[in-house]
Amino acid sequence: MTESEIFDWLRQVQHPAQGDKDIVELGIVDSVDILDGAICVTLAFPKRPDPLKNYLVGAAQAAIYRNAPAGTPVEVKTIVKDPVKPAPKGIQFNLEQLREVRHIVGIASGKGGVGKSTVTVNLAVALARQGFRVGVADADVYGPSIPTMTGTEDVQIEMYGEDENDNLFVPVEKYGVKWLSVGHVSAAGQALIWRGPMASTALKQIILQTLWGPLDFLLIDMPPGTGDIHISLIGDVPMSGAVIVTTPQTVALADVLRGVNMFRNPQVQKPIFGLVENMSWFTPAAHPDEKYYLFGQGGGARMASQLDIPFLGQIPLVQDIREGADDGTPVALLDRPDSQAFRDIASALAASV
Repeated sequence: MTESEIFDWLRQVQHPAQGDKDIVELGIVDSVDILDGAICVTLAFPKRPDPLKNYLVGAAQAAIYRNAPAGTPVEVKTIVKDPVKPAPKGIQFNLEQLREVRHIVGIASGKGGVGKSTVTVNLAVALARQGFRVGVADADVYGPSIPTMTGTEDVQIEMYGEDENDNLFVPVEKYGVKWLSVGHVSAAGQALIWRGPMASTALKQIILQTLWGPLDFLLIDMPPGTGDIHISLIGDVPMSGAVIVTTPQTVALADVLRGVNMFRNPQVQKPIFGLVENMSWFTPAAHPDEKYYLFGQGGGARMASQLDIPFLGQIPLVQDIREGADDGTPVALLDRPDSQAFRDIASALAASV
C-alpha cells in the first residue's frame, strides 16, 4: 500500500451536500499515514459544524476496508481547522428545531419484518390527508427504506444555515409530508460501518439538526428491537409517546412485550398511544370478500387488552400495499378499502394522542 493508493480509495467518498465532489477534492483529507501496516487517516473539518461529519468518517472507513488487504488496522481521526479554542467533545445538540413540533411519536416494533416502515409512511400520508402537518424522520440508520417507499432516493438534500453556528438539513417535501432519512444523506448502496455511539449521533442529527418548522406530528421510524440506539433516542429526544407495530403471529407478539416494557421502564416512562396489527389477513385481489388468516387471528387485539393499551386497528396483507411501497407511491394516497385502514388508524392515533 502507498499513500497515493489510499488517496485514490478516499476519492470514492463523495460529500452528499457538495454534488459529485469527493473528500480529497474538497480538502477534507488532511493526512494519510502508514505505520507498520496500519492505516491512519485524518479528516479536517472547519470550525462551522458539518452535519455530515460522522457519515463521512464512516464512509472513509468503509472505502479503506473495501480496498485494503483483509485484516489491515484502520483508524480515521478528525481535526478542526484553525480552532480558536479546543473543540467540544462530540456534537452539541439542542432542541430548538423541535420547538414548533406538537407531538413526537416513535413508531416501534420488538422485531424486524413486521412492516413498521410501511405503516409509518402510510400513517404519515393518512394524517396529512386529514389536514395535519406531518414530518417523518427515518431512524433506521442501518436499513433506511423510506427514500424507496416515498420515491425520493435521488433527491439532493439541501443545507440551510443562518450563521456559523447553524447548519441544518432541509427535509424533502412530498405527498404533503416532510421526510428525512439517513438514506437521503448517504450514497446509494453505501455500507455504513457505525458502532452504537456513532449510529446514535447520526440518528440525533437527523432529528435535531433538521429544519422541520411547524408540525402537528413528527413520526420517528425507529429501528427494530430495544438496543442502545433506542435508549439514546428516548433519552435525548422529547418524545410524546410511541406506537407499537406487530403481526398476529405468536413470535411477533412475544416481542411486543419487550418493546412496551422499554417505554414503560421507570427511567423512560413514555406512554404507548396504541398497537397496530399489520398483515392481519390475506385477501386475494380476485376474491375481495375472502380473508385468510395466515399468521393467526386476533392476536394484536388480545395483546393490547392484556397490556392495557389502545388497539388502533388492523391492516390486511394485500399486494397493492407492497407494490406501493416498492414504487414509492403509498397506498394511503388512494381511496380503497386497504387505504381506509390507514385512515382509520390515523384517526385513532390522533384521538389517542
